Order: sequence, then structure tokens, then C-alpha cells
Amino acid sequence: MLIQRALVRPSLEDLIFYVYARSLHPELFEVVASRQVERRQYTAKVEITSAGHVLTWHHRDVMLTEVTGSIHQKLPELGRLAGYRFRGQRDERVHYGPQVTYRYRFQVEPVKPELLFALEKELGNLACHQGLFCRFEPGVRFGLPPISYALMETRDRHMLVRAFHTFPDECIIVKVQSEFSIG
Repeated sequence: MLIQRALVRPSLEDLIFYVYARSLHPELFEVVASRQVERRQYTAKVEITSAGHVLTWHHRDVMLTEVTGSIHQKLPELGRLAGYRFRGQRDERVHYGPQVTYRYRFQVEPVKPELLFALEKELGNLACHQGLFCRFEPGVRFGLPPISYALMETRDRHMLVRAFHTFPDECIIVKVQSEFSIG
């Protein structure tokens, strides 16, 4: 668990979701919280960044990196498998060879300000026990700080990551769920 205040986060309009078939250089991101996992079958790293999150997962010859970041970040084209603006929802399942399945789902959900306040409090309390959490500098509309929270659930052949990114000035929550399975 790490709770830290970060710089101002980009707006939802500038947010993009990328998937790469490679790792990305850490200097490309301003990391504010990080956790690494090593299991017999895979290694993984989840990082909350100033723009969202970076999730890197590795099993034998399969390397996948998921990025929730800003369209203004200079990220490489090489190895990019997918890139989507955050609009509505998306649910994709991809198979890599006979063993690895990667599924990502994201949803952009409009909410009322009081729900954002309750969520910020609940996730802040959860972060004291599990997950990664970051409060960003508050916006101007409601004075609520945007937050990012990532929770990892790991097994020997399976990993699930749930990430939440709030945008109080726009009354939006972005939910991202990523699953990696071997077998």
C-alpha cells in the first residue's frame, strides 16, 4: 500500500488505453506507486502513474504491457497491439499461443459528485490494507481530488487487476479490469 499525492492528472478527454507486446522504458512515465509480483508461472508489475496506470505482465516469451495514459505522452509505435480512446465501454479477449489469454475491459461511467466522494473515502480506507492508491491535486469544480486505485489478485496461473481512475471535474469514473490466464 502506498498513498501519495501527485501532480495534476490529465483530463478524461486526453486519456487513452494502449496494449503493447513488449515492455516500455520506465522513464516514459511518472510513477507514483508501484507493486511487483513474482509467481512460478509469471511476473507482473502494476504502477500508478501521473496519467493513469501501467501494467506489465511476463510469461516465458509473452510480454504484455497495458497503459492508461495521456495522448500527449510520447509512447512508441513499435509493438503496439491496440489503442483506444476512453469512450463508453470495451471488452476484448486475446489469445497468445496455446497457453496465454489476456482479457481487458474498461468502462467510462458518469456518476454524481456524492458517489465520487464516497468512493474516494472507501478506496482510501481499502488502500490502508491492500492495493495501490494515489490522490492527485484537486480540480476546481468540486474540490475533490482525482484518485487512482489498483488492486491485484494473483494465483499461480491467473492474475486479475482492477483499476479505478476518477475525474471529479467531469463526474466520471474509469474502471479497467485486466485478466491474464495461463493454461
